Order: sequence, then structure tokens, then C-alpha cells
Amino acid sequence: MAAWAERLTGVRGVLLDISGVLYDSGVGGGAAIAGSVEAVARLKRSPLKVRFCTNESQKSRRELVGLLQRLGFDISEGEVTAPAPATCQILKERGLRPHLLIHEGVRSEFDDIDMSNPNCVVIADAGEAFSYQNMNRAFQVLMELENPVLISLGKGRYYKETSGLMLDVGGYMKALEYACGIKAEVVGKPSPEFFKSALQAIGVEAHQAIMIGDDIVGDVGGAQQCGMRALQVRTGKFRPSDEHHPEVRADGYVDNLAEAVDLLLKHVNK
Repeated sequence: MAAWAERLTGVRGVLLDISGVLYDSGVGGGAAIAGSVEAVARLKRSPLKVRFCTNESQKSRRELVGLLQRLGFDISEGEVTAPAPATCQILKERGLRPHLLIHEGVRSEFDDIDMSNPNCVVIADAGEAFSYQNMNRAFQVLMELENPVLISLGKGRYYKETSGLMLDVGGYMKALEYACGIKAEVVGKPSPEFFKSALQAIGVEAHQAIMIGDDIVGDVGGAQQCGMRALQVRTGKFRPSDEHHPEVRADGYVDNLAEAVDLLLKHVNK
């Protein structure tokens, strides 16, 4: 693997995953990962442009940012690219009226959306709402449509809370794809459009940016497919086997966000 200086040359912008990189969610709001609060502060004091890029779909963007601020992070709503607001924009542009299979915590993001006579299904990390009854109702809505549209807020397999690993939306999305014989449209990582919107927000080209995340496929692989570089942190959902993934290899592996920021600030401005 190339030296750090070579791997980090020309970086002008940083995309940061949130869950598993900044903090682990859980009871009481979760906990900041050691060193991450100061790491974010150091990044924002540097010449690098910073954007937070998350697949969080159990909390509204406002609730998520409020939680992170209480944990000590310097972050505002306007700095966060999240799938729920992006999905709402898509629904409005295409005249789609969703049947929602989502967590109550993110429902407020859809307050301005027409949901009468649904002509699509939107699925997110619904947590305990992923009951047979609710999954079957989403299935029925899709099967009743001549041209069924399934939109998924991310397609993660699992994520980490303070209590352990938690099943994510991806498995449920795949179940509906299989049952209905359709392909979901993914809004969120690893969708190229999602990464591009985050880059546009900070005015940085893909080859000038680096993604820092804990998901070898969604964060690292997705970013690399867009022409970005990507570091994987050994926090959050990271598993040792990620470093030997058959399809994706990060541009570097670091123990945590603090180490990633140390490397960036040491090399990118040389």
C-alpha cells in the first residue's frame, strides 16, 4: 500500500459518516467515540471542507444534530446530507405518494408529503416496526401497483449501537425486492447520487475528497466507485474481516477518527 503522503495528496474535502465514526447510538442517546469530538473540531479549524454524510433513518436530521450537539460535536443541520430529506425531494419531483414503512422518529421529515392513494413504498430502518403485518402491507401496496416503486433509505446490513450489532434496513429491502420481483431505488450510501450531492454541497470534486466511514461496502466501496478515496475506521460496525474483503479495499485503515484526522492534517497541506 502506498505511503500516506501519496494516498492523501490533493485532498480538499472530507465526508464523515456519523454512526460508528462519531458516536455509537443506543439507550440515552448513545455515546461519542473516544477522541471524535476533538477530531471534528480540529478538522473544522483546518482548511479542509467538511460534510457529514449519514444513512441515519431512525431520527430526523434535526433530532440527530441536536443529539450530536449535546455530545459535544460542532455540527449544524445544514452540514448534514441525510437520506430522508433527499427522498422527500425525489417524491415531490416525481409526483410520488408513499406508503411509509419507517421509524416514528423520522416521520416528521415527511410531514409535507402527500400520502393519499400511495403509488410507491418508502422503506427505512423501522426498527421494531418491521413486523410481519407491516412488511406484508408494504408488499401488498407494491403488488397492487402496475409499475411498483420501492425506495429504500440506504441498504445497510447492520450497524452498531452501544448494546451491540443491530439489523439494518437492507435485509428487509431485499425481502420486498425478492417477493415483488423488483429492484429498489436506494437513496443514501452507497448511491452515487447521494455522494455527489454531498460533494456539491462543499464544492469539491470527487478526486479531491476522502470519505471516512466504518462500513466497508456502503462508505468505502460507495465512495471509491464515485472516484473518491476512502478510509475505514476500526470503530462502529468494523469487523477484522473487512480488511480482507473480496471486493473492496480501503485506501487506508485507521483505529478511529482521531487517527484519521491526525494523518490528514499531517499530510494534506504539505
